Amino acid sequence: MTTRVLIADDQALVRTGFQMILDAQPDLEVVAAVADGAEAVEQARRLRPDVCLLDIRMPRLDGLEVTRILAGPGVDDPLRVVIVTTFDLDEYVYGALRSGACGFLLKDSGPTLLVEAIRAAAVGDALVSPSITVRLLEHLARPRPSTARPAREPLTERELDVVRLVARGRTNLEVAGELFVSLSTVKTHLGSIQSKLGVRNRVEIAAWAWESGIVG
Repeated sequence: MTTRVLIADDQALVRTGFQMILDAQPDLEVVAAVADGAEAVEQARRLRPDVCLLDIRMPRLDGLEVTRILAGPGVDDPLRVVIVTTFDLDEYVYGALRSGACGFLLKDSGPTLLVEAIRAAAVGDALVSPSITVRLLEHLARPRPSTARPAREPLTERELDVVRLVARGRTNLEVAGELFVSLSTVKTHLGSIQSKLGVRNRVEIAAWAWESGIVG
């Protein structure tokens, strides 16, 4: 199955480079490459790509605003967004993920991580650049009792175990190994956790865990 990707970046060289990397993959196809945020929203709504790859600093609408429009809280049928930028400022990272992005990469992360992030987003997973993961978790760990949403239903002890590991950046396979359960069991737990918390991906699960003091 082919994953359809939209690229939005105001630098033609970057757009061309990303398109060459992604189109070289047998399972990825770039369906649009645009130069500003407003066009990104227009083309994304028209083409409904599987993943939108967005820069942060763009003309007309920046990447954070585009993310809120396409994937933010309250958006019906949200699209999957991965932010790729040269700027790793904490407020950008946190703002992007809180706006609905399911991945955040620096442009110097390399083609392998770029492709992995696209594939992860396409299946509802998330990938954050390793170089900023620790800072991101430290940022999320600062107490925010007024912003941590309560769970719709109490999580079981095993679900809390899964949440703690996800919040520490473990993959599904690593979670399964540490808890001595099958991969399908982990996926079942994650589905239940997302439903109970009212979140859409593992990044939001991790954010809830750190903000609620489940890990620290």
